[in-house]
Amino acid sequence: MGGYTAPMPTIRMVGFDADDTLWHSETYFQAAHAEFERIVGRYVDLADAGVHERLLATERENIRLFGYGAKGMTLSMIETAIALSGERISAADLHRIVALGKSILQHPVELLPGVREAVAAVAATHRVVLITKGDLFHQERKVAASGLSDLFQRIEIVSEKDEASYARLLREFEVEAGGFAMVGNSLKSDIAPVLALGGWGIHVPYPLVWALERAEVDPAHPRFASVEHASAVPAVLARWEEGVAA
Repeated sequence: MGGYTAPMPTIRMVGFDADDTLWHSETYFQAAHAEFERIVGRYVDLADAGVHERLLATERENIRLFGYGAKGMTLSMIETAIALSGERISAADLHRIVALGKSILQHPVELLPGVREAVAAVAATHRVVLITKGDLFHQERKVAASGLSDLFQRIEIVSEKDEASYARLLREFEVEAGGFAMVGNSLKSDIAPVLALGGWGIHVPYPLVWALERAEVDPAHPRFASVEHASAVPAVLARWEEGVAA
C-alpha cells in the first residue's frame, strides 16, 4: 500500500558566515584604522595625504599576497606608513602599528544578538556549515571561543569566498547549488557568488562594511532576502520551502 511522500525540502544545507554575521569584527578593524591615522598624522597632513585611500589601495593590492585578516592589514599599514612618511616613521611608531594588529588578533569574541538561537533553530532542520575567510589561526581561535562550533557539521576557512570557492565546497558537500543557502553580512562574499551559482542568499546587514566588501544585489532577486537580525533566518527558510512545496 503506497503512502504519501512529502516533498523534499528545497534547501538541504545552510551556510553561515562568521565575522560580523555571528560575532563583531569590523568594529575592531575600524578602530585600528582610526588609531593608524593618528600615528601617521604625526608625519603628514591627514587632510591632504589621503591616508584612508592610500591604505585601502595598499590593502587591495596586497590581498593576493597576504590574504584577508589582521596580519595582512598590519603589513599593509606598515607599508603605507613608511611610504606616506617618506621613510621617516620611527621604529617606535612602527611598533605601535604592530601592536594594533596584535590587539585585533586578541579581541574578545562577542556574539551578535540571537545568533546562537538562530543557528540552533536552523541546525534542527538542515545541515549547517560555517564558511569564513581570513587568517587560519585567528579564525580557528574565534570559532573555538564563540561556543558555536558544536552546531556546525563542518567548518571551512577559505582564502577567498567567490564562485569558484563555493562551487568547490558544494561539490565536497555533495549539494547542488539550488539546495544551498548562505547567510551573511557581505553581499560581495556571502550572497552574490551563491546567487550566481543558483543558490539562495540571506543578507543580515552589519552597521559597518569594509570598503573592499561592498557590492550590490538586486533586492527583487527571487532567491534573495534581507533581514534585520539573524533571528529571522529560520522563518525565511521556512517561507521559501513552503513556497516551493505549494
